[in-house]
Amino acid sequence: MSNPNQTPPPRLVYCGTPRFAVPPLEKLVTAGFPIELVVTQPDRPRGRGLELTASQVKQTAVALGLPIAQPDRIKHNDEFRAQLTALKPDAIIVVGYGRIIPPWMLDLPRLGNINLHASLLPKYRGAAPIQWAIANGETVTGVTTMRIDAGLDTGDILLQQELAISADETAETLAPKLSAIGAGLMVTTLRGLQADSIDPRPQDNLAATLAPILKKEDGLIDWSQPAWRILNRLRGFQPWPGAYTKFRGKTLQVLRAAIADSQSIAPGTVVSAGGRLMAGCGSNTALELIDIQLEGKKRATASDFLHGYHLQPDEKLG
Repeated sequence: MSNPNQTPPPRLVYCGTPRFAVPPLEKLVTAGFPIELVVTQPDRPRGRGLELTASQVKQTAVALGLPIAQPDRIKHNDEFRAQLTALKPDAIIVVGYGRIIPPWMLDLPRLGNINLHASLLPKYRGAAPIQWAIANGETVTGVTTMRIDAGLDTGDILLQQELAISADETAETLAPKLSAIGAGLMVTTLRGLQADSIDPRPQDNLAATLAPILKKEDGLIDWSQPAWRILNRLRGFQPWPGAYTKFRGKTLQVLRAAIADSQSIAPGTVVSAGGRLMAGCGSNTALELIDIQLEGKKRATASDFLHGYHLQPDEKLG
């Protein structure tokens, strides 16, 4: 039997859109938090047929039988504002929603708007913290729950949890791990806020670093950089924009690579060495290109590529 004197769990509105936001939503439901409304982006055209496709969070909310709202905009939306105001949520949870939370939403719930961010704030504020942490060669990252304010990921830190980044980790493999530990951290955070046992702490703005939204050109390989730096960016920028260069005027995607033994290969020069495809990098380093894809072609191993394209002496990439 439930204890009649027990404080009921806080009533929540959940704002999220991508796959990263699914485990926290599922965890909150299984932990017994009432989800009064799930707010997610409108269905978008996707794929070759451009069929309208629901977000991962919407698909999950439908499966869980939760009420859903998909406003086109939220800042100046009287209908949406009235809907949330009538619900009187105790907290609004925001995980990868994709919209700036307006002041009226920040002021609405008594426990605030709580965000799950995929870095150890104040490091990697911004849209792509997972990608930039790997691209910059970090060996440790984590998740942060924070109370949203009017700035970009600048609110007070509530709780944090670290996670090691392995040498072969990519953004695609790291994101689900961070989402899973973040889901548990969100439950712990809400229980702590309800019990008034969390002491929010301001971020050190002087220690902040940025993780801006990725651009296509971020994936362009600069062969003057050392091999380890190029490899880190390749791992971090999966699946987009990836790591790419030019080969005989066509785009060449480098899908998998490894640091090669020290080679005397000029930066940007590509050679065949015992059936392996080697590219010279800066600081007298080299990358072995293991899996690649030339524009208009299928993914290929280095061996298949070398059989199809006979490299010329001093053949250049880029």
